[in-house]
Amino acid sequence: ALVKLIDEETEEESTFQIVGSHEADVSQGKISITSPMARALIGKTEGEIIEVNAPSGPRSYEILDVRFR
Repeated sequence: ALVKLIDEETEEESTFQIVGSHEADVSQGKISITSPMARALIGKTEGEIIEVNAPSGPRSYEILDVRFR
């Protein structure tokens, strides 16, 4: 899945591809299915808000788009 998000605090947009743990590479926008971000996204749809516990503290994101390949 490809997921486009917007950070509720900074309004920065990001796109991530959720992949298996052996394919993960954050520098290429590929996050592991076992990562906190991916786990928060599972079962969510466009327009929903997710909260992720990042190392810098909790972050809120709005899901802008979800695409499956």
